[in-house]
Amino acid sequence: MNVTAPPSAAWADTLLQSFAQAGYVHAEPDILQPADPFLDLSGEDIRKSLYLTSDATGEELCLRPDLTIPVARDYLASPGAGQPAGFSYLGPVFRYRSGRKSQFLQAGIESFGRQDRPAADAEMLALALQAANAFGIGEVEIRTGDVALFNALIDALDLYPVWRRRLIKDFNRKISLTDDIERLTLKTAPGHHEYEGVLAALAGSDRKAALALVTDLMSIAGTTNVGGRTVAEIADRFLEQATLKAGALPRDAIGIIKRFLAIAGEPEGAVAQLRALAAEAKLDISAAIDQFESRVGYMAGRGIDTKKTRFSTSFGRGLDYYTGFEFELHHRGNGAEPLVAGGRYDSLMTQLGSAAPIPAVGFSIWVDALVKAGKNGGKA
Repeated sequence: MNVTAPPSAAWADTLLQSFAQAGYVHAEPDILQPADPFLDLSGEDIRKSLYLTSDATGEELCLRPDLTIPVARDYLASPGAGQPAGFSYLGPVFRYRSGRKSQFLQAGIESFGRQDRPAADAEMLALALQAANAFGIGEVEIRTGDVALFNALIDALDLYPVWRRRLIKDFNRKISLTDDIERLTLKTAPGHHEYEGVLAALAGSDRKAALALVTDLMSIAGTTNVGGRTVAEIADRFLEQATLKAGALPRDAIGIIKRFLAIAGEPEGAVAQLRALAAEAKLDISAAIDQFESRVGYMAGRGIDTKKTRFSTSFGRGLDYYTGFEFELHHRGNGAEPLVAGGRYDSLMTQLGSAAPIPAVGFSIWVDALVKAGKNGGKA
């Protein structure tokens, strides 16, 4: 099933032509998609807004809620999978949105296979700004972050695997990290559980071992889920309880995490603060900082005024598959919905079935918001 942009919209031709001139081929993925990739890989906001159905074989399907995963799936199914390629798109997507239309237009770009990650990241931001200009938007607020920096920090702190997963999940889903970190610093009070032996067996283990143990126990009991929870969810819950019972998150770790999350401002200043924190805390996160600094250089090389770009270590977009650079373009002074948003998602391709990792970065344009902003002269 193909998607065609409304031919009467002059901005559509302008936008797609600008993408084509930049070397991005127009993609038209099917509207009806397998539901599993969205249920497994998207953020909570998208998962709970899906329109689901099933075919005659019982396979669960959905109306596509965005175009990143459909474009990625088509690329992986093509003869050129694994090779550098870029795609643009414009078409309807479908999500339940309380008080707003559930069908709306989304445009954007996806870039696959480029190994020069900092340069590709900067190109995405430059093209996103170009797209905003195509709608007659003047100056916008650029908000950026980098989940790879947070992941590198958590890895360098050498925490229990359950803590690492939980903190990264909180970060990706925009849950208050501060509240959860405080809770993790409080050792679970002594008490007796009927499953004390299970907790003892899991304390300090990794997720694979926990999943194997819980799977065996549930197999012996003759069940596959309890109260709607899957085996994996139950294993994660046991791991969390076992880890908390074994001891609290170290105080020095929480101090470092809080210092890290407080870093914000111009990107160049953030680089200096990150290097200072890494040196003082004796943490090896230099590779992630180097990538960040290189990206900032490429952004400046593309004419982006980095001094007007806001960076925050705590910035995240709420999608589980992001792995690095993330950004949003907003009206000046508008803290609500972004006009354009995107970032790097290198792990998505293997999660969708690629045998080898494939670098990926892109952005989506919220067409309705940009059209409205353009009519208002770019004012919020």
